[in-house]
Amino acid sequence: MARSRFLVAGLGALLVLAGCQTDTRPANPGGGSGKSASLRVMEQVAIAAHKCWIASKDKAFAKYSMANELNNFGGTPRFLLVPKNNYGGRPLLVVQARGQSSEVEVFGPLMDEPVGSRISADISRWKSGDSGCGSAA
Repeated sequence: MARSRFLVAGLGALLVLAGCQTDTRPANPGGGSGKSASLRVMEQVAIAAHKCWIASKDKAFAKYSMANELNNFGGTPRFLLVPKNNYGGRPLLVVQARGQSSEVEVFGPLMDEPVGSRISADISRWKSGDSGCGSAA
C-alpha cells in the first residue's frame, strides 16, 4: 500500500514539473494554419490540377489518373500523374514542394511532350493563388 502511494506521489510530482516546462517553439511556425509552406502551396496546386485536368475531363489529361500524396511522411507533399487506373504505374508527372519552401518542382516524361508547356503555365498560375483553369492545349 505504501509503495502505491509512493508511485502516485512520484507521478504527481512529474506532472507538476512537466507543467512548469516552457515551450520555446513558435506557436505557429508555418503561418496561420500550422501547415508548412510546401503543404499549403501543394494543396492549392493539387486542388486546381484535379479540377482543371481530371474532373473537367480535359482531353489532354484523359489518359492519366492523379495520385495524391500530399500527406506523405517524407515531408515532400506531391501529386503524380500516372497511367489511367494504374496508381502503381510509373509516374509520368511529379509535382512537389519540399519542407518549408513554397517552391514547386515539376518533372517527368510529360514535361517533354507538347502538353509540357501548358503544365508549366498552369502550375505557375496555381502556385501564385490563381485557381483558374486557363485554356486547353
